[in-house]
Amino acid sequence: MQVDVVDPLDLGPEERERWTAFQKQDDRLQSPFLSIEFVQAAARHRPRTRVAVLSEDGEIAGFLPFERGPFGEASSPAALINEAHGVIHRPGWTWDTRRLLDLCGVGVFDYDQMPGRPAPFEQYTTCRAESPIMDLRDGFDAYLARARQRSSRIRDLPRRRRRLEREIGPVRVEFAADDPEAVRTLVAWKSAQYRRTARKDRFAIPWVRALVDDVATLRTPGCSGAVSLVWAGDTLVAGHIGLRSEQVLPTWFPTYGPEFARYSPGLLLHVAMAESAAALGMEYIDLGRGPKDYKDWLADRSHEVWEGRAVTRRRAGLVHWARRVPMRELRNTVVAHPRLFEVTDRTLRTYASLRASVRTKEGHP
Repeated sequence: MQVDVVDPLDLGPEERERWTAFQKQDDRLQSPFLSIEFVQAAARHRPRTRVAVLSEDGEIAGFLPFERGPFGEASSPAALINEAHGVIHRPGWTWDTRRLLDLCGVGVFDYDQMPGRPAPFEQYTTCRAESPIMDLRDGFDAYLARARQRSSRIRDLPRRRRRLEREIGPVRVEFAADDPEAVRTLVAWKSAQYRRTARKDRFAIPWVRALVDDVATLRTPGCSGAVSLVWAGDTLVAGHIGLRSEQVLPTWFPTYGPEFARYSPGLLLHVAMAESAAALGMEYIDLGRGPKDYKDWLADRSHEVWEGRAVTRRRAGLVHWARRVPMRELRNTVVAHPRLFEVTDRTLRTYASLRASVRTKEGHP
């Protein structure tokens, strides 16, 4: 195996063609977050992003996109908002992970939401989780019939939609909208949601907002921006800032106006996206790992994703462990136990509410 580490923006037509072909040949690699377009967009805003071009017998066999850290570690490009990570490779090809990382000059490789079951990473994987999916392979009507059979919340959606139309206005859906003002509203809603739940506000980070704006304009088979909107009359009710490939739509930033909560706008949004995605021949909507009631109501199958770290240099591994591992293991413990997750989530929401109240009394916005 030969490895050439390059800036993603320097990849040429041959590399682009091979990368795209490898994705098309493996259903596990269909995510837009694994596309060359997303990696190149990440490189425009995260200059330490690199791609290892992997060759064997003079031919390209795979690509490993990663972002270098300050202490010899590497993670997925734009890891904070990246929903998939892994090696994009030709079918059936395998590799020695330790040697690969040595040739990349990487001491610790930190991965999350790695799709499939790539054997070279099995010994380094510390967490295996299920990522729930809305399966559209048999068409939208078949999906909806299954969802209604499983969930009373889905069966109740038509009533809630009628109430929304009666009280606000006729419902209409845009699957791939070009509406900057609506996007600004969605960002404001999502930021407020992060604050309400005491989560880190992604959109308060300049590079995140710049990268999201960048990829929203992409229009390629492997990665296209997909801003979906649900309107009631002239009132925006819910929306999703996302990406899609020809086959997969991962949920990225779904949100809605809190004042519309009684209409189940999040469920209306996801079902509407499923109908549009199925009409375009897409195979599934990936709801992402992590426990949420709405995922149980919407999903009808799942696929396994891996999280782990491969350590090749002891010093880098110790630094990485101290900075990342205890908090990540605590998170995984909470996520793995629904009751503990519920208590933690409620505690965070209470803390966020109290903090907001104090800031208001002190005259802060």
